[in-house]
Amino acid sequence: MKKIALIMAVITLSAGQLSAQNKKSNSKKMETTEQKEHYTFKLNDKVTRTAVTFKNRYGITLSGDLYLPKNVDNEKLSALAISGPFGAVKEQSSGLYANQMAQRGFAVIAFDPSYTGESGGEPRNLASPEINTEDFSAAIDFLGLQKNVDRNKIGIIGICGFGGFALNATAIDKRIKAVATTSLYDMTRVMSKGYNDSVTPEQRTKTLEDLGQQRWKDAEAGEPAKGPRNLPEKLTGSEPQFVKEYFDYYRTPRGFHERSLNSNGAWLVTNPISFMNMPILSYVKEISPRPMLIIAGENAHSRYFSEDIFKVASEPKELMIIPNGVHVDLYDKSDMIPFEKLDDFFKANLK
Repeated sequence: MKKIALIMAVITLSAGQLSAQNKKSNSKKMETTEQKEHYTFKLNDKVTRTAVTFKNRYGITLSGDLYLPKNVDNEKLSALAISGPFGAVKEQSSGLYANQMAQRGFAVIAFDPSYTGESGGEPRNLASPEINTEDFSAAIDFLGLQKNVDRNKIGIIGICGFGGFALNATAIDKRIKAVATTSLYDMTRVMSKGYNDSVTPEQRTKTLEDLGQQRWKDAEAGEPAKGPRNLPEKLTGSEPQFVKEYFDYYRTPRGFHERSLNSNGAWLVTNPISFMNMPILSYVKEISPRPMLIIAGENAHSRYFSEDIFKVASEPKELMIIPNGVHVDLYDKSDMIPFEKLDDFFKANLK
């Protein structure tokens, strides 16, 4: 079962960890405070960043950063909600994207998903295809209440596993006018079927049996058990190449953040349960006639997720392959992330 252990260890590369800091919130008008702490990128001098909180439909208080272009008078701005990768926090890739898009004139919120980072929810270190999809819609709620946002011009960007949730949210939430994904993962597919759909029915059954037994253990202990670290303290050199690439982002100064589960922690052992029989992209065709932009690295181990969804989706749609790119290049390499393309895409379609 070494192969299955590796699959489950890698696919649980996931969300923001440790204790969430409680912030005062109001479901209609959100209090904001300036946040000063560790970010993995430098704030552009043409952009402001303000910490905000808002609640999702389940009553969970989410923590985000609102990025705004400076020197914008009273005009109503087009807006974007951004989250991901799966296992990251807003001080990493989603914040970098927000910083870049705010420079280009958008109001942008980058947020921590439920149960992770500075967002609320108990127990910690948990993900849910339903609730993480709802997190995007809650961010749309928040943006639509801002006086400087045109609520008819809101789009979303999903990175890595939150690319899948972004597409799912767009299919169900018609307020979202356009969607883009980078380094897309379908987390329900990879957790239930493994990479390249390699898990056999027998292996799947064994995984579900093990998860059921773990529930007994958690019930007896009175709390859920954490799984193994998402990434090791050090590499041995024998890991698959894409694990080495994850390590190069999450476990080095390039992208390390103390609240990121991929940098510094682990999901709960039972985290895969809600993903195992819930395909989130069954209704991707219903995104049409709203436009979709899917971006993937040429050499990304995850490229097949983007290509398969592109085949299924209805027009208008576009698949952009980044030459020589690997999965994590689209997390933070500004010379490879096509920000000008994203700018053109949303300016053309948020109208």
